[in-house]
Amino acid sequence: MSFTDWKIDRIEHILPEEFYKLIDENRNHIGKTFPVTLANSDSLKKAKDFLAVSLDKEKNKEGYYFYARDLITNYLIGYLCVKTIDYRISKCELGYFVDEDFQRKGITSKMVLDALEFCFNELTMNKVFICTSEINLASQRIALKHNFKQEGILRDEFRNGDGELQNTVYFGLLKSEYNNNEK
Repeated sequence: MSFTDWKIDRIEHILPEEFYKLIDENRNHIGKTFPVTLANSDSLKKAKDFLAVSLDKEKNKEGYYFYARDLITNYLIGYLCVKTIDYRISKCELGYFVDEDFQRKGITSKMVLDALEFCFNELTMNKVFICTSEINLASQRIALKHNFKQEGILRDEFRNGDGELQNTVYFGLLKSEYNNNEK
């Protein structure tokens, strides 16, 4: 799959049925790392409510949502949210996943690249961070690939889908570092 086989879509173009399908088909894949999204989308009605809340958050500038869509099947194949926005400090967090069948195809990397452009240039953030479960090595590789710096490990900071507390690895990227990488 090349970049021309998929595109980034925004929340206003997402149907609850297709979002629910993405979540439902990836239940095992994201169960430990996206427990809140999973719990809030475990039925079509909940997925519809989740999207409505997300749309309200976007309208209120409290969160932004991006989706990867396969152009051949028109299915959603990935999700990225800009969350935990603190306008006073000018920082925000990225959370993301790609359908298990579409991993290792550069989709997550391109979604993160587009999100960084959005966060630093449109939202004028000074810092973007990624907090990932200690067991989520793929997400850690994405952070490092995009020149995020590991800033620390937060002990027992995240309750996974099994209800267990896990350490969280915290990565940060400053706008000055991002700009230096763009030159």
